[in-house]
Amino acid sequence: MGRLFGTDGVRGVANADLTAEMALGLSVAAAHVLAEAGTFEGHRPTAVVGRDPRASGEFLEAAVVAGLASAGVDVLRVGVLPTPAVAYLTGALGADLGVMLSASHNAMPDNGIKFFARGGHKLADELEDRIEAVYEEHRTGAPWDRPTGAGVGRVRDYEEGADRYVAHLVGVLPNRLDGLRIVLDEAHGAAARVSPEAFTRAGAEIVTIGAEPDGLNINDGCGSTHLDRLKAAVVEHRAAFGIAHDGDADRCLAVDHTGEEVDGDQILAVLALAMRERSALRSDTVVATVMSNLGFKLAMEREGIQLVQTAVGDRYVLEEMKEKGYALGGEQSGHVIVLDHATTGDGTLTGLLLAARVAETGRPLRELASVMERLPQVLINVPDVDKSRVKTSAELAAAVTEAERELGETGRVLLRPSGTEPLVRVMVEAADIDQARSVAGRLADAVKSALG
Repeated sequence: MGRLFGTDGVRGVANADLTAEMALGLSVAAAHVLAEAGTFEGHRPTAVVGRDPRASGEFLEAAVVAGLASAGVDVLRVGVLPTPAVAYLTGALGADLGVMLSASHNAMPDNGIKFFARGGHKLADELEDRIEAVYEEHRTGAPWDRPTGAGVGRVRDYEEGADRYVAHLVGVLPNRLDGLRIVLDEAHGAAARVSPEAFTRAGAEIVTIGAEPDGLNINDGCGSTHLDRLKAAVVEHRAAFGIAHDGDADRCLAVDHTGEEVDGDQILAVLALAMRERSALRSDTVVATVMSNLGFKLAMEREGIQLVQTAVGDRYVLEEMKEKGYALGGEQSGHVIVLDHATTGDGTLTGLLLAARVAETGRPLRELASVMERLPQVLINVPDVDKSRVKTSAELAAAVTEAERELGETGRVLLRPSGTEPLVRVMVEAADIDQARSVAGRLADAVKSALG
């Protein structure tokens, strides 16, 4: 797998790349590294462990819990909950560590491990590097220092976690959702129980699809990566709009009442204006990535809101927000971070805040989202190539230069290796969709030729 930790934890095919032995070893390593860093000093350490519904999450959860307990960490097992719920509970319960087992929007055979530090924040890069180094050291034979007797960790189920998380979500809404009919696509994932409960408590009338996880059907033809079912359901049920999550519910995309997609850039734009009205948009600034549509940038300029752009990945958005004290940031893919109420992207919270804006203004989501005009953007994922050579290939650099010359000032090109999958993403933006498709297709071919 190369370096184990990517931009969003450790991921791979469960029981092939990501094994029970690895999950156990990484958990023990994490406990030892955090102990060395002084995180556990003066008290008995506690960890919150959650997972999405993937079948492999059952044995990986058992391995993580065993590893932590064997290292002297008490474990609160919260079961199937969204990634942001595990992050929230890690902070709310004063835990020293949070662990989430999920591969997010990836297909069911994959799984992943993500660690949260005290407070529910993503673990620092240097700590991840240290965990990986310690894991490798002991995997190859160095013995662990193991507690015995009363020093071993204790394990218990924290069944009230879901209710506590839902209460938190509903409690931060600026207004209720009464009168709104909303379709929720839960991707047969981690939010299948808590998201409908939160929307219902907030006053919405809901219709759910993709809310029957069986361990095998997560993200299968549903959720934020497959919006067709949601589009049809919104029109069929004459709903005000629809909300789609991914497998671990840290993303939110939407569909307006006509069945048109509302992407993460548009959601950010709507929430930015709403937060500014409530004086909650600190420094009148929103943080997004270089993948954001040019139309989003133009809309924010027109509205007098400053846009700060980062590298692709919600962790980089979050780092910028925390460093500068900004309140709102996110990605076009639907990762939206509202830092006053969450330490990571939270798809359920995002959907609730979007619904609250619709209810507050009485305006359709389609109208609210029209604050920005999306310029045509084409994204092609090129698999099975050496993504490590994206920045060093002369052949690829020449192809990009030629594409940028053709587009001029009316468009842009972005090539980047995926942080979570073995592929290269080719993004082309242009004033004309046919031109964007043509240029993107040629660049995808160039990536295959240069890096294949």
